[in-house]
Amino acid sequence: MNHDSYPDSYIRGILNTVKTIAMVGASEKENRPSYFAFKYLLERGYHMIPVNPGHAGEQMLGQRIYARLADIPEPIDMVDIFRGSQYAPAIVQEALALTPRPLVIWMQLSVRNDEAAALAEANGLKVVMNRCPKIEYGRLSSEIAWMGVNTRTLSSKKATIGGVQRMTLNRLSGQGGTTEAADRAQREQGGH
Repeated sequence: MNHDSYPDSYIRGILNTVKTIAMVGASEKENRPSYFAFKYLLERGYHMIPVNPGHAGEQMLGQRIYARLADIPEPIDMVDIFRGSQYAPAIVQEALALTPRPLVIWMQLSVRNDEAAALAEANGLKVVMNRCPKIEYGRLSSEIAWMGVNTRTLSSKKATIGGVQRMTLNRLSGQGGTTEAADRAQREQGGH
């Protein structure tokens, strides 16, 4: 896999498939990027599990914080790494020791470790590096445009769209291409 560029279909496939995400390096501080990403994904219907050894046993947005991945008492679909790149190999090794194993290792913006990616991929896991699932979700669902985040200004202010539910990512994106939902809509409208 070329980790310099990901097809939208690859990212969309991950975000549509995973349900439970363990965020390693989650912070309960409201001004931290990990807090924004955690809260956003939680509000979109993902089951979010914070992992931070300094706050184990505490709560973050109503979710229990665990010290390490191995302490989580349920299967994890994706491990979201919000730690420095140098920590990624150890986190991947910890993820590979889980039964069942997660499906995806996702490294946040500015987090890239090719050694960790190779280890994960050699063991059948999908990998994304130097991307934020919050940003990718917003971009692929077209939600990012409503909220003005594409202005390159991120804000901690709550969006005024109210009561946001998890949106489908199974539709035509700005990059084009047909999807199952687009094909179905065309058939229902009497198209070919």
